[in-house]
Amino acid sequence: MVDVREWHRSDTARLLRVPTTADDKYSRGVVALRTGSDAYPGAAVLGVEAAWRTGAGFVRYVGGGRAADAVIARRPETVAAADVGRTRVGAWVIGSGTDAEHRDADDARALDHILRGMSPVVIDAGALDLARSATAPRILTPHAGEFARLRTDLGMPEAGTGMRTTAERTDAVSETADALSAVVLLKGATTLIANPGGPVLSVSSAPAWLATAGAGDVLAGMLGALVAADPTAPLAEVAASAAWLHGCAATLASEATGGRAGHPIVAMDVAESIPAAIGDLLS
Repeated sequence: MVDVREWHRSDTARLLRVPTTADDKYSRGVVALRTGSDAYPGAAVLGVEAAWRTGAGFVRYVGGGRAADAVIARRPETVAAADVGRTRVGAWVIGSGTDAEHRDADDARALDHILRGMSPVVIDAGALDLARSATAPRILTPHAGEFARLRTDLGMPEAGTGMRTTAERTDAVSETADALSAVVLLKGATTLIANPGGPVLSVSSAPAWLATAGAGDVLAGMLGALVAADPTAPLAEVAASAAWLHGCAATLASEATGGRAGHPIVAMDVAESIPAAIGDLLS
């Protein structure tokens, strides 16, 4: 039986790294994102927005076309260039708003280089199929459908969208993390984070309003910022902290506090509420 530990506010507060007067923009965390596409430029915008709002000191967007234009229009402080140069990347975010079926040879080479590097990589959506051959430290962030396909690719059918109980989800996410030697964050009403050989962390801080398009893109950007800010922190615990803050930001955005039902939100509402969630956590 897999051990399960619920992740709380106090755990997130303990792990969150707060900058000091000795920090500069680089030591606060450098995040690079290769996300979005001409078909889904919004995914790039949401991830970049979330990385900035979570406290990254330097955000670089590595992409082009409509997505790059949209990122700069929304967040002009972002460096949009393919060459990361001599700036060491603290964390990569890849896959959000992309489709593996439309990946060309240049994209494949670039992603392979990232996934065989030394920097941790947050792997979302359209890059999940590459996780098996990667060697970089990594956090996978599938939703239920993506998780089912991932397990099928690994030769582990009979799990995913058909799972009914928490125990089934817990066993499956733990087994998948072990098979990939990577942290797996399975999104859901209760988000589960598995670390190879370790317990599964459980996060249930989100209102139901968070089930909205683009919310996962926001979470990926948050993850990148938190990983880059503290390279010594265990990735599974960083992932759990990001999931908890993501839920807290959604709670504040929807005003689902004090027993109130709250109201509908969109993904950008969540991203814009991240600073308030962090401020509330640190108060």
